[in-house]
Amino acid sequence: MKSANFFTAIIFLLALVLVPSCAINPVTGKKQVVLMSEAQELALGAQYNPTVLSTFGVYDSPQLLNFITTEGNKMGTVSHRPHLQYHFKILDTPVVNAFAVPGGYIYFTRGILAQFNNEAELMGVLGHEMGHVTARHSVSQQTKQTLGQVLLIGGMVVAPDLAQYADYAMQGMQLLFLKYSRDNEREADRLGVEYSSKIGYDANKMADFFNVLNKMSMAESHGGVPTFLSTHPDPGDRYNAVKNTTAEWQQKLGGNAWKVNGNEYLKMIDGLVYGEDPRQGFVENSVFYHPEMKFQYPVPAGWQFENSPVQVKMAPKDGKAMMTFLLSDKKTPEEAAQSFVTEMKVTALENKKLTVNGLPAVALVSQQTSQDQQTGAQNVVKFLSYFIQYNGQVYAFHGVAANADFMNYVPVFRGTMEKFDKLTDAAKLNVKPERIKIYEVPKTQTLSEVFKAQKIADSRFKELALLNNLELTDRVEKGRLVKLVAK
Repeated sequence: MKSANFFTAIIFLLALVLVPSCAINPVTGKKQVVLMSEAQELALGAQYNPTVLSTFGVYDSPQLLNFITTEGNKMGTVSHRPHLQYHFKILDTPVVNAFAVPGGYIYFTRGILAQFNNEAELMGVLGHEMGHVTARHSVSQQTKQTLGQVLLIGGMVVAPDLAQYADYAMQGMQLLFLKYSRDNEREADRLGVEYSSKIGYDANKMADFFNVLNKMSMAESHGGVPTFLSTHPDPGDRYNAVKNTTAEWQQKLGGNAWKVNGNEYLKMIDGLVYGEDPRQGFVENSVFYHPEMKFQYPVPAGWQFENSPVQVKMAPKDGKAMMTFLLSDKKTPEEAAQSFVTEMKVTALENKKLTVNGLPAVALVSQQTSQDQQTGAQNVVKFLSYFIQYNGQVYAFHGVAANADFMNYVPVFRGTMEKFDKLTDAAKLNVKPERIKIYEVPKTQTLSEVFKAQKIADSRFKELALLNNLELTDRVEKGRLVKLVAK
């Protein structure tokens, strides 16, 4: 879980004058109906960028970022919007995704960078994302789809009438994950081939990487955040289409020295954090620890648990209740409580100051009433919220259940909220993540033999084979670089 200011972005978005107008699409040259001018598109991207960075965090890798920026700027000059200033960032999340914000902001997660095996794969995906920008796909999608239709709840088992409450802190991020159409994906694939080919890279590797993504069978969501396949649906026969388009562009451009640069890329990602970073929060023996923010609290026994970059969600398997935990952008517990009442349009029933393990806090009981559109019956849900001040920040717990179930869950909610505490255990504070380790194979052998020689657990063979885009039976030549993982 990381800090974020979501609602500034929402307010800004609503403030835009979204009047439908006709504009010329930079790629097709045809008129298209869109909700925003290019100036508004640039302003929206500039407003969203700090929200994205504060939500996911920036992954610090100067060498990688310099490479992406240098090559990305070259690509921008040969794109259909060469006047646009492109911005590139690496996000600190294991989710395998890359996405673009209107106005030329392109993001790679460290999760997707770990999966690439050469520069050409990276450049193909960068070209694909740039294609979404140049063709104004996200602007077009926003014309067809409102923010409220996008759900980021992911795999949590939560009753539908409660799901909206888990999502309230995510509202400001939803525009980032509008799902593209298959036609958009086909066009972005074609543009990715064109742009990466024009700066000298072998776009065949982009097709190979899409095959890797399909093999991964990525779920719709990872920690509440969509993966590449859920935001970029496979348009069908993508591999052959990209291969055919690559052949056409390579013939058109001439030459045969198309760059792949496998070793160069692998050396750049040596030491990259791989998978979940326990420093951003982990559960051990039913206790959630956050080494970076130095706090801990228990997780109710038997409850589902999901730690996203934005918030923590907990719920029993029957979905009759739910707790969320997030960082407020208010300065005091009192301000945070009042903000919750206003933003969620709830009625405060009880509001009292107290301390939680010596920390100043406010406990709020509130309710929200709505009417069932089909039956006309009134639905009442109640909240128990704790706003706790610690280390210069205000943290918020929200427990929610239907009115009939609420009192049954109050002891469970309090059992977590009132045990929020400082983290002082050195073993938990000093936990380390796994990292990519680049290893030079000393002799020709199968990939399986490489893993055995390095004492890799058998249970991870398939995962690491896929990480290298190889089969366990493939022979690996002496001197080849492969990816392993180690702490």
